[in-house]
Amino acid sequence: MIERYDVNEEWAHTGIIKAGDFCFLNYCVGNVGGSVEEQINGTFDEMERRLAMVGLTLENVVQMDCLFRDVWNIPIMEKVIKERFKGKYPVRKSIQTEFAHVGGESGLQFQADAVAYCGK
Repeated sequence: MIERYDVNEEWAHTGIIKAGDFCFLNYCVGNVGGSVEEQINGTFDEMERRLAMVGLTLENVVQMDCLFRDVWNIPIMEKVIKERFKGKYPVRKSIQTEFAHVGGESGLQFQADAVAYCGK
């Protein structure tokens, strides 16, 4: 069974899909225009919001793809992950990209996609 949550018809995407024992979260962003640390925290706030729709928390996240405008900001992300994931760290990869969304220093600096385990 596949269940879709947080569907956006205008953008033709779904924020979180529950399929079997896993949930797939499409790009999470937050606090665009803020500092990199504020954006990373905003991303995890958005991730938590979506996970809550299916009764999960950040501790259920098993994999993340982390996209940066400047990949040298990885240490900032690692600091935030240590604060927010309570030692239950997902596997992850970090990628540097030029975002299609609002660019420049005051634009989007970080986003993440994730997979969470939702089985019993």
